[in-house]
Amino acid sequence: MQVTGTYWAEYAWLDTVVEPGVVIGTADGRITAVRRDTPEPPPGATVLRGLTVPGLANAHSHAFHRALRGTVQVGSGTFWTWRDLMYKFADRLDPDSYLALARAVYAEMALAGITVVGEFHYVHHAPGGTRYADPNAMGEALVEAAAQAGIRITLLDTCYLSSGFGAPPDKHQLRFSDGDAQAWASRASALEERPHALVGAAIHSVRAVPADQLETVARWAQERGAPLHVHLSEQTAENETCVQAYGRTPTRLLEEHGVLGPRTSAVHATHLTPEDVRALGGSSTTVCMCPTTERDLADGIGPAQTLAHAGSPLTLGSDSHAVIDLLEEARALELDERLRSRTRGHWTASQLLIAATEEGNRSLGWKDAGRIEQGLLADFCTIALDTVRTAGALPRTAAETAVFAATNADVRHVVAGGRTIVSDGVHQLVENVPGALTTAIDALRA
Repeated sequence: MQVTGTYWAEYAWLDTVVEPGVVIGTADGRITAVRRDTPEPPPGATVLRGLTVPGLANAHSHAFHRALRGTVQVGSGTFWTWRDLMYKFADRLDPDSYLALARAVYAEMALAGITVVGEFHYVHHAPGGTRYADPNAMGEALVEAAAQAGIRITLLDTCYLSSGFGAPPDKHQLRFSDGDAQAWASRASALEERPHALVGAAIHSVRAVPADQLETVARWAQERGAPLHVHLSEQTAENETCVQAYGRTPTRLLEEHGVLGPRTSAVHATHLTPEDVRALGGSSTTVCMCPTTERDLADGIGPAQTLAHAGSPLTLGSDSHAVIDLLEEARALELDERLRSRTRGHWTASQLLIAATEEGNRSLGWKDAGRIEQGLLADFCTIALDTVRTAGALPRTAAETAVFAATNADVRHVVAGGRTIVSDGVHQLVENVPGALTTAIDALRA
């Protein structure tokens, strides 16, 4: 575990160009020097064989959904039948079990090259809505889990008040709700930021936060300059019911209540009207795409290219953790667009890497991360170019090989905040990550 160190990257992705022989100096968690054209490692440098890129940013996560992997893939169904099973796992969580599970999940993310996660957190209270002695015990468990796994976190504390457009929460959702947005704001205000942890806000969805409560959440985030995230138009049923309830689409409702803007990220944004796209792009609202979850749940393919052309920056998330692989999310953005349009080449490999690194960090409030550049946080990961998936890569197209062929299994080395957390594919802080995942998940199934 290095806090101060020198690294020699065989190849490094700098300013969208793959450069050979790059020395990266680090101290106190930041990059102190970047030197190109260094054909041999300096004495004492850690050698990084492969392609080194900025640490990946997972902009949308529900850590406890990892326990559903494999279980929800049995049989058929819809998003709504998947949700019923998800609630059963949520009912079994407590601060201790959530710490154990999230620690293992965040370690899995680290092994995949992820150095920061946006945790969309809404399991606030005990089953039935009973408050813990510390009302933020569940959120604190997530912050501590990230620390133990060695990654940074933006805790997107989520307002969740209704089972649907003003209806009271059902028995499963009682532990998500604070009663009203002002009570949510009071609890969320007690959360403290740490060097590895920022606090942001989230509106679960327009179905879960009544229209007259939206501005309270948006104002809380605005006053703090904090990121604000929201699930948007993931399902056509939500759109239809929103129009019935309010006479407008979810996007237009959010726009009217001051939710959209450069610090806001709309997650999924799958089913949009042309007017919705203009509202999101015109307000520079970021859109977080989660392709592996969207296809796993049969949600549909969102209009990512249209949104980008309209002015919305794009980020990526693993959401339900059907898999945790930001390289797969990145290439899925392009490949899904190819399926829809039957044409190729919508994004370059560098554009997809920017979505997975710089834009993801920015959307989570980490403006000083996401590039290998002097003065920024020392977050980077190395992708092997000699595995069965990546062998034969040419230096000039190493970024294309990483994005379109590599997987999480090809990540060999990860540095987060100047500290080595993965070395030669082994997590340095969490012993036996598969075993930790198994133990934590089995505890929820018992």
